Amino acid sequence: MPPTPHPQDPDDSRVPPDGSAPDDLVYEHGPGRRAYYAARQRRTDLTALAQLALALPSFLTSALVVLLVGGLLEYGAGVPFWIPAAFWLVSGALVFHRPTEDLLARHLFGLRRPMPREAARLEPVWREVTAVAGIDGSRYRLWVEDSDGLNALAAAGHIVGVTRYALERLSSRRLAAVLAHELGHHTGGHAWSLLLCHWYGLPGRLVRRVLRTLAALAVTPSRCAVYAAGGVLLLALGGLDSTATRILYGLPLLLALPYLSAAVGRRAELRADRHAAVLGFAPDLAEVLEALHEDERPTHTSVPARLLATHPDVPTRLHHLRAYL
Repeated sequence: MPPTPHPQDPDDSRVPPDGSAPDDLVYEHGPGRRAYYAARQRRTDLTALAQLALALPSFLTSALVVLLVGGLLEYGAGVPFWIPAAFWLVSGALVFHRPTEDLLARHLFGLRRPMPREAARLEPVWREVTAVAGIDGSRYRLWVEDSDGLNALAAAGHIVGVTRYALERLSSRRLAAVLAHELGHHTGGHAWSLLLCHWYGLPGRLVRRVLRTLAALAVTPSRCAVYAAGGVLLLALGGLDSTATRILYGLPLLLALPYLSAAVGRRAELRADRHAAVLGFAPDLAEVLEALHEDERPTHTSVPARLLATHPDVPTRLHHLRAYL
């Protein structure tokens, strides 16, 4: 049963609703009210561990690239080769540094801080969701994406973003369901593990991208040597990826790695859905998903494309929510 609403409290920060976004959420944890936080604010579930395990070949490729760069710096400038490697290893901690997270939110994810009116609507809903979950919501930073689509994201260690459309058009309970889903990504460790996978795989991806760009340019006799060297290096990196994967997991997993990574991403979404459902937002999340499904254009995707999708389709998500409705 839903909790019994309290009488109007002068400390309650509810915003008078407009016609498009009714304030239908019962606020049990307004300012000045006691909230009980769980002793363990975060955990690392099997999905997050699987993300890290499947990224190990990419980590090894990037480590080789960093060591090669370190060797070139030592040969050309006398810089000890271990300094770039040590900096690269320690740099992962910067992903969870608040100023670095702000830069990522603004320049990588295209987010902005909420306007006063947006904050007045978003913050009470977020405070209620985190209090119900036993999480200290003040540890996270709320962001807004200027988009007319219905979407939200959780990234790094403390980033929670929603689109302007979701903020303006969703009812408070539906908005709370979306935020509870994103909170599930944080408390399950999905957000930080995924970002670490991308961060530590970045050197290898950059080298491959540069080499592919060079290979796409028009070949002239004067550049043949450069392209030949680049092609050899690209083949070497690809060989390292495959060799590392074979050594770590065996040849069958080498062929299945993209599909396994996508399957882990889909499992992370279902776990985040379950997190929102356990908090009591299953009906509201189902309504949001149904609205998403109605807005989607029907497309016929191939079986490999469906297996490579990082998000499950809406009917699958609704099927898993059915037990909580």
